[in-house]
Amino acid sequence: MLSKKELAITFAIIFIIFSVGFVLRVESTHLTGIPADEKAYYEDQNGLPYTYEFDSYYNYRLTKNYIDHGYIGDTLVNGKNWDLHSTYPPGTPIDYPPLIVYISAIFYEFVNFFVKVPLIVTCFWLPAFIGPLSGVVTYLFLRRFTNEYGALAAGILTVTVPIYFFRTIPGWFDTDMFNLLFPLLIMWFINESICAENNKKMFGFSFLAAFSTFLFANAWNGWMYVVAVVMISLMAYIVVCKIRSIETKHIWEVLGYFTFFTLLFLVPTGLFDLESFSTALKFLNTGSGMIATNYWPNIGVSVSELQKPSIEDLISSSGLVIFLGIMGLLWIFRVMLNKDLKKKYLNKITWFFYLFLIIWTLIGFFSLKEGVRFIFILLPPLIVSSGIMVGICIGYLDIFRNIRFGIFKSNQNLIKIVSIVILLLVVIPGILNIYNNFSNLKPLVNDDLWNSAVWINNNTPNDTVVIAEWDYGNLIPAISNRPTSADGGLNSFRIYWIDKAFATNNESLSLGIFSMLATSGDKGYKTLNNYTGNTTQSVDILNNILGVNRETAGTILANNYGLNQTAAEDVLQYTHPTTSHHFVVLTSGVKGAYWIFHFGTWDFNKMEGGNYTYSYGNIEVNKDILTTDDDIIMDLKTGNVIWKGKTPYCVINVTTGNVEKRYIDKNSDFCIVLLMDSMQSVVIDKQFENSTFTKLWLEGNNSTFFKSIYKNKNVTVWEPQFI
Repeated sequence: MLSKKELAITFAIIFIIFSVGFVLRVESTHLTGIPADEKAYYEDQNGLPYTYEFDSYYNYRLTKNYIDHGYIGDTLVNGKNWDLHSTYPPGTPIDYPPLIVYISAIFYEFVNFFVKVPLIVTCFWLPAFIGPLSGVVTYLFLRRFTNEYGALAAGILTVTVPIYFFRTIPGWFDTDMFNLLFPLLIMWFINESICAENNKKMFGFSFLAAFSTFLFANAWNGWMYVVAVVMISLMAYIVVCKIRSIETKHIWEVLGYFTFFTLLFLVPTGLFDLESFSTALKFLNTGSGMIATNYWPNIGVSVSELQKPSIEDLISSSGLVIFLGIMGLLWIFRVMLNKDLKKKYLNKITWFFYLFLIIWTLIGFFSLKEGVRFIFILLPPLIVSSGIMVGICIGYLDIFRNIRFGIFKSNQNLIKIVSIVILLLVVIPGILNIYNNFSNLKPLVNDDLWNSAVWINNNTPNDTVVIAEWDYGNLIPAISNRPTSADGGLNSFRIYWIDKAFATNNESLSLGIFSMLATSGDKGYKTLNNYTGNTTQSVDILNNILGVNRETAGTILANNYGLNQTAAEDVLQYTHPTTSHHFVVLTSGVKGAYWIFHFGTWDFNKMEGGNYTYSYGNIEVNKDILTTDDDIIMDLKTGNVIWKGKTPYCVINVTTGNVEKRYIDKNSDFCIVLLMDSMQSVVIDKQFENSTFTKLWLEGNNSTFFKSIYKNKNVTVWEPQFI
């Protein structure tokens, strides 16, 4: 039982950890890296920054659904939540961990019991409250193994580790906020069940570990990695005990109870099946998952968090924890080997827990091949071992206890001062690193995107399908309340066809693709593939018929590909519907457009995309010299222009209502596009000079089949013109 003084110290440290985590996160809302006169462009009607990534709006929309009608889907189909806004038509079943929705709804109701606050505001602030809780859990957990200094250091390291910090700031409303909290709880409770003094405690802690697993499974689809870590660690320890002739009954009981309770929670709720659990063992496969699947491109290659992290990525994402954690694992091992040192400094750490940390760390490193996001799997054992190492280091200061220092009346005072200095040396670099990186924070959403979504909501029919690039698709259904052909999900079929429509020079084909997607979704391809049984041929056929009228398409299907009239009509009802569903096309930004050409020119025989020239930059004009930050230099008087020392095939100068094109070097393989209204530049492969992308995204007013119905500085909404 803690004394009043110890209890006060404990609460004080909890307050410090939570405050450090919360205050630093609040600091991120000031947009310090954006000039004062531009901040309003990145702030919403509540005076808060827009979100830092688009998935936040998906979580917001599901939460809004839950508050409105009691379930997260737009509707229920056979009792299953169904999303009518994503991948429309026909929409898609929702297979998404719902904990973020439930907690957000509770938080919203709690706040609104005292004061009326919009849901989007409570969603904005929730990560800043959840994130610091992980540090509190770490501190309470590590007090079992080490002194207050080590536990406090681990708590602050948890709330300031870079990847976790920046993914739990206000406005990053995503499931990342749970990715340290629940793994740390699971680690804590599993260890307590192993160390339990009696069966009642073992039973209780095994239950808590399983319940934490259940919550984690409702929070993130990567939960299975942690379960695999627990299972492998327990079984490995059983083997070690067998080798050393140590009784294993207790470990078998923990393994049995944990497995039983986990299945009891997960199976009835549909969160567990053997096929999905096998994905937790992918770390045994050393190959990359970033390849084409079933002939279609794997869109994951364009997602930064799904790429293998480099050494630089790992260090920048984990900060000092990667170094302290590995050093801690080595130091703990050294102390554990010496009975006297172990008894003095690590008396409560068992060989099971050390093995647990080692296995978790190894699996964490292996899981990194799945992407940057999986650094979260690696962090818990490294944070814990970092805190223990700090505790050992400060514990070693006892050697000064019997050495006299004249200016100090008590050696204990000197030890406390040195301990505080060590603590500060460990935690301050992480805090300073965060402050130094605030300048890199910029919301992905801005007034232009927001206003375009609001305009669509106010000025288009309710059933209008919005076709846009998938990466910012989640904003559209949340704010415009209109379905999208492809939102934030990695739907290879939809994304290939959308990018094909933009990459092609055949604008009639673009219109046909968009019309098919908006009206029948995937049915055209799937129906045709039932007849051909060949993905490559099916795609080739669609590329030959979607740009022509229905009658001509029927003739091509019969004469070129041998489909009888019944089969042809079966396909044409989806590829060339007699009545097309109303849709609009939204274009915005030039930053990530390289992937439009990579996926839009996908070679289904080679299962690879093209590697085309694409670059974008910001324009500066000084006197008569135009330069960009991606190496374009142009003399405005003479018209001479180069990019990276080479002359372009053509230069396209775009201003409002005017497009001027000038050809320079017929042997060159790229064009330069100067967007003078937004002061941006694009360097593009010359084969896309007349692509639909160039016409809609860059030139903005040179289209035969699409008419601009809304335009602001960086976003245009287009309506089809059927001729």
